[in-house]
Amino acid sequence: MRQILFAAGIALAVSILLTPLLIRVFARQGFGQEIRVDGPASHQAKRGTPTMGGVAILIGMWAGYLGSHLIGIGYNAEGPTASGLLVLGLTTALGIVGFLDDFIKLRKQRNLGLSAAGKYIGQIGSAVIFAVLVLQFRDQNGLTPGSKQISYVRDISTVAMGALVFVVFVCLLVVAWSNAVNLTDGLDGLAAGSMSLALGAYVIITFWQYDKACSTDPGPGCYDVRDPLDLALVCAAAAAACIGFLWWNAAPAKIFMGDTGSLALGGLLAGLSVTTRTELLMVVIGALFVAEAASVVLQVAVYRTTRNRLFKMAPFHHHFELSKWAETTVIIRFWILAGIAAAVGLGLFYSEYLSQVG
Repeated sequence: MRQILFAAGIALAVSILLTPLLIRVFARQGFGQEIRVDGPASHQAKRGTPTMGGVAILIGMWAGYLGSHLIGIGYNAEGPTASGLLVLGLTTALGIVGFLDDFIKLRKQRNLGLSAAGKYIGQIGSAVIFAVLVLQFRDQNGLTPGSKQISYVRDISTVAMGALVFVVFVCLLVVAWSNAVNLTDGLDGLAAGSMSLALGAYVIITFWQYDKACSTDPGPGCYDVRDPLDLALVCAAAAAACIGFLWWNAAPAKIFMGDTGSLALGGLLAGLSVTTRTELLMVVIGALFVAEAASVVLQVAVYRTTRNRLFKMAPFHHHFELSKWAETTVIIRFWILAGIAAAVGLGLFYSEYLSQVG
């Protein structure tokens, strides 16, 4: 438990102190956000706001994770594990893809960075490497960080995949979650605040899995997860880094996370869903991100079918802006929805445990 607090505290401090430094550096370099011309008119005033703030989130995450392990040496705590490093590696790889996308936008002074093909190559390449490695590194109990079985709160034993199908499945998860968070990142603080809530839920889930691990507490309802405590450190560090960044990203934002942050955080959700054996539960906990992505899919499908728009604009947080909701009202209400989704997910997680022990 101490390590979790250390991870969160270090990540929060690094993120909240580093972000204003990045604001000054990026502003001096002219790294200002380009705004889509077809968006809400009120957003045009945000043009030129420093972007790529996701760098602070990534550095904060790594600092919190590694710092907590350094402190843990003093009381013989377990060191970094394959699960934690693989999830952080996937997160960082997606962050690099996002950084390239942001940098191209800034250099060419346009709202489009990497081509769609280039972005997908980066996402899928990162996912393939993660999928291959996550089935390696067996521990003394024979557990690998990932499993070829689809999972809800634990592996569903009747649904197993071959190695190739598993790789394709992970690719779909990574592309879907990274794009979902990317689409959500359209209002000041919306993605950072929502991610904090989802990751906070996963701190509880991973710590519970550690406390009820089959390797140390065998019995009904125990969990076969390779490194749950280390994953709790990752979640705590990431949640705290998002909160530290949110201090500067809340409306009116002084910096945006950009694709550097949104793609990285989406990759983090995908990686956590695989390593914690909760791929289906993640859909509930991250329901706001799912809804944002679904609104874009529905908008395109309805328009191509009927030539009418389902929403005034997609992703659907813009629909409410164009319906005369104040931006801060949309943000706060969406945070509430994200909190409800996280709470419902935790309720489902605990109810499944009770069904196992009852």
